[in-house]
This record gives sequence, C-alpha cells and structure tokens, in this order.
Amino acid sequence: MDLKSVVPWGRSLKEYQDMFLLNDSDLNKSILGCGDGPACFNAEWTQIGGKIVSADPIYQFSPEQIKSRIEELYPQIMEQMSKTAENYVWSNIKTVSDLGKIRMDAMSKFLLDFSSATEGRYVNSSLPDLPFEDSQFDLALCSHYLFLYSDQVSEEEHLSAITEMCRVAKEIRIYPLIALNGSKSKHIEPVISFLNNLNRKVSLKKANYEFQKGATQMLVVSAV
Repeated sequence: MDLKSVVPWGRSLKEYQDMFLLNDSDLNKSILGCGDGPACFNAEWTQIGGKIVSADPIYQFSPEQIKSRIEELYPQIMEQMSKTAENYVWSNIKTVSDLGKIRMDAMSKFLLDFSSATEGRYVNSSLPDLPFEDSQFDLALCSHYLFLYSDQVSEEEHLSAITEMCRVAKEIRIYPLIALNGSKSKHIEPVISFLNNLNRKVSLKKANYEFQKGATQMLVVSAV
C-alpha cells in the first residue's frame, strides 16, 4: 500500500454502536473490525472492557506517518464535504464544521491508542486474506468499504472478502448497503444469492444510524 492512496477518516464508538446495533452483551464477544482505519472504535471499545482486533493495511505505517496524511488531506475532505452537503442527513451531526471536529477527535484518539496499544490489537492485513484462524471471532464488522465502493470493488472481490469474513467469524455485519452515489449497491443481490447457496443465514437489519442519505441498513450473515 502507498500511503498517498489512503484517505483517512475515522469514526467513533458511538457511530459503530449505532451502525452495527452493538449493545452491552456484545462486550462478551470477540470482535474483528475489518478496515477500521483511523477509527477510535478499537480504543474506546477496549476501554469499556471489549475484546477487539482491528485489521487494516494502514497499520503498516507509523503513527507519525498516519498523522501527517490526516493533516494533509483534512482540508480537501472538508472542502468536498461542503460541496456535497446535500447528500447527508444533518440531524445528529449539525454542520460540516461539527463533522470535522468529530472526525478529528476520533482520529486523535486512534493515534494515541495506536501509539501505545498492546501487540495484536491492530493488525496490518486486509480482505480477502486475513491472518486468523477459522471461527476465531464471534463477530466481524466492516464499515464503509464493501458495497459503498461498488464501482471500485468488483462483485468477485465482494464475494471473496465476505467469504473470508465468514471463515474467521461466526457472524458478520456490513454497513452501509448503498454505493457512494446513494443508490442501492449493485452487489447486494448477487452477494445474498451467493450466501444463500452456502446455506448461510442472511438478513437486512435497520441500523440506528443514517448520515449518508439512504444508508439505513446493514447486512447480517451467520451460520444456519
């Protein structure tokens, strides 16, 4: 991975809880976050007693390198958000400025935790090749990668990634199910059909989160 290809944008524990319907009972589960990037979910979930591993190729870089990339791209991302503000729901997050503060706070918490985390909580790896045992985790989560980047990530890549998530975790949850342009991902139906053929239990559940307009559901997959 070239660091210049990375667009760091971190989300908080509260956002993960709302996106994936996480509750206190999930604190007893072993969780894998796929593609967590500079989110502070790992840091905050660990602080409240959760067991979590985050996997992302960005973790091959040092905290200083990641911080530098964040500072480099932040003004550009904020400018783009201002231009496309009509594509988002400004209810819990009121303004673009508020969004920037929330994201920077999350990424600052991540950097602090990443600098001092015990070995094994942040793993340099990416879908569809994860260095974990079969069914090692109770739950695997994937936020803002699969389905969202429907034009950039092929159907075959979706199937490979989701198959790998199903291998390492007893249950997987993926959010959101819409593409960057706000339309339903073209990969949803093929993925569901594929999983049904594997005798997996598949459902769509309403999330408690909507920032991008129309991003109201997550995909839940488990063994039958």
